[in-house]
Amino acid sequence: MAAFTIATGTGNWFSALALGVTLLKCLLIPTYHSTDFEVHRNWLAITHSLPISQWYYEATSEWTLDYPPFFAWFEYILSHVAKYFDQEMLNVHNLNYSSSRTLLFQRFSVIFMDVLFVYAVRECCKCIDGKKVGKELTEKPKFILSVLLLWNFGLLIVDHIHFQYNGFLFGLMLLSIARLFQKRHMEGAFLFAVLLHFKHIYLYVAPAYGVYLLRSYCFTANKPDGSIRWKSFSFVRVISLGLVVFLVSALSLGPFLALNQLPQVFSRLFPFKRGLCHAYWAPNFWALYNALDKVLSVIGLKLKFLDPNNIPKASMTSGLVQQFQHTVLPSVTPLATLICTLIAILPSIFCLWFKPQGPRGFLRCLTLCALSSFMFGWHVHEKAILLAILPMSLLSVGKAGDASIFLILTTTGHYSLFPLLFTAPELPIKILLMLLFTIYSISSLKTLFRKEKPLFNWMETFYLLGLGPLEVCCEFVFPFTSWKVKYPFIPLLLTSVYCAVGVTYAWFKLYVSVLIDSAIGKTKKQ
Repeated sequence: MAAFTIATGTGNWFSALALGVTLLKCLLIPTYHSTDFEVHRNWLAITHSLPISQWYYEATSEWTLDYPPFFAWFEYILSHVAKYFDQEMLNVHNLNYSSSRTLLFQRFSVIFMDVLFVYAVRECCKCIDGKKVGKELTEKPKFILSVLLLWNFGLLIVDHIHFQYNGFLFGLMLLSIARLFQKRHMEGAFLFAVLLHFKHIYLYVAPAYGVYLLRSYCFTANKPDGSIRWKSFSFVRVISLGLVVFLVSALSLGPFLALNQLPQVFSRLFPFKRGLCHAYWAPNFWALYNALDKVLSVIGLKLKFLDPNNIPKASMTSGLVQQFQHTVLPSVTPLATLICTLIAILPSIFCLWFKPQGPRGFLRCLTLCALSSFMFGWHVHEKAILLAILPMSLLSVGKAGDASIFLILTTTGHYSLFPLLFTAPELPIKILLMLLFTIYSISSLKTLFRKEKPLFNWMETFYLLGLGPLEVCCEFVFPFTSWKVKYPFIPLLLTSVYCAVGVTYAWFKLYVSVLIDSAIGKTKKQ
């Protein structure tokens, strides 16, 4: 990163960072891409070739349209550019079509849409407190945050190798956060409402937005002790917020309401018929729960407490599957995961309402909502960890405690994405990019907080260093063992469970920090 310091005098270091990562994205164009590439090609074809009344019914491909309407319209707009590259990619019946022009168009469309993400990062940097300002450019919090966001390892491999459009969506989220920091509440609410109608996974953090806007915008004043001054409630502001949400929702869902297709749209958006876990277990509480069930079932078989004939085959032979049937522990239903998620979110919402700490308190609550939903949600994808990592990046340059949590969460969460890139040519790429980002993150934040206590204790250091041997075992040792044929799922199982421990620890440590800070804040006011 030292190369970017040449722009210090001219103030163009941010542009240099953005340009550098854009060039890297262009270099990644020829790399492996997942089935998500075909998913989005198919959505281009659906929205371009069919009338809107058929968008959420079309099922020629198994990759049916299952994102909210704004994203469907986004694909529709892209399709009118795509036709100038290769018209064949817009044929619904051209399943798994992938010409060189199709590849270039889809890759460059992701890179182009990242312009919004770059702008959002710049706006977030304006909201960072400049108290900890070092002599060197590379020691400034704004510079460090810019690198942590623009060069985020997880976003790079998920969008520009694996293939998705997360960049501009996270751009909308970061921009909405920046607007709330800037006290431009209506703009922040509008941007988040739009975001929800692009991708509904952001419902995970909707409670944080709702409570913060109600507490800090609709109530215009507090008592001296920080509690609500109930008489300051503004009906005008509530109505204004409600109107924003209603108009955005009407624009998105209105056409499908008119076509009497809302039930069909919602059935695509919320497919609860899928199993508790994705094919590869996301590193959350349910990964630990599933692993414990497997261990108990093996022990039960060894001690002859269980009858092999009564054990579901999927749970013992095929490894990591979507429809996971528990053998010893109770099976988990969608309702159970919803209840667990709500219980996990409630304390952070409570703190945001009764012990508000301004935009920073909102950001911590948002991160906890994202992490809690990741920990206990139904059919969570491993990529959803980015929903917690990116906002946590903003917190990491503010306090040493948050920096420590960020580094544990980011290192563990990013490593959990390794199984997404399982092809040999991408192995050195993902290892190198991960190492570069991790080393920079740790060294820069250690420098930023060098006058405070160490960011890691011995236990945390030992755990993070353990990722190295785990990678060697999974990538370089296991493939040459006899277990590869009989138990091919073991590397995924080990990765998921090991990373679940780190993510759970980071979630717990952040929660403790939020609750302690809230208690200290209340004591000071008294």
